[in-house]
Amino acid sequence: MLSKKTKYGIKALTYLARQEHKTPVSISIISKSENISLKFLESILLTLRKNGLLASKKGKGGGYYLLKEPNEIQMTTVMRILDGPISMIPCVSLNFYEKCDDCPDEKACSVHKLMAQVRDSSLQIFKNTTLADLCNC
Repeated sequence: MLSKKTKYGIKALTYLARQEHKTPVSISIISKSENISLKFLESILLTLRKNGLLASKKGKGGGYYLLKEPNEIQMTTVMRILDGPISMIPCVSLNFYEKCDDCPDEKACSVHKLMAQVRDSSLQIFKNTTLADLCNC
C-alpha cells in the first residue's frame, strides 16, 4: 500500500514540476493547492531536499523548486526516499533485503516466489514512470 507520505510527496513534486522556470513555491501554496497538512508537507519536502530532488530559497519569493528536470525523476527514487523498500515483504527487497524469521528456505517458499513477481512487475512500472509522465510536462 502506498503511504500518505509518498502519495503527498508525489503530489507536491507534480505541483512543482508544473511551475514555469523552476520558480520557487511556498509550502503554504502547495499545501492549499494539494490539500496536504502544512506540517506534514514540511517534513516531506525537507526529506526530498536532503536527498537532492529539491532546493529551497529563503525570504520573499522563496519556497521549494525542483533541482532536476521532471523527466529525470523516477518514481522508484521518490518512493525509496520517502518510504524505503518498495517490495511488500523484506525477503524480496532489492535494496533493503532481510531474511524472514519464519522461512527456512526462500527458494521453496511460495510466498517469496509470488512477491518476487509482484516486485518485478511493480518495479517495471515505477522505474519507467517519471515525474514528467505524471504532470504531462
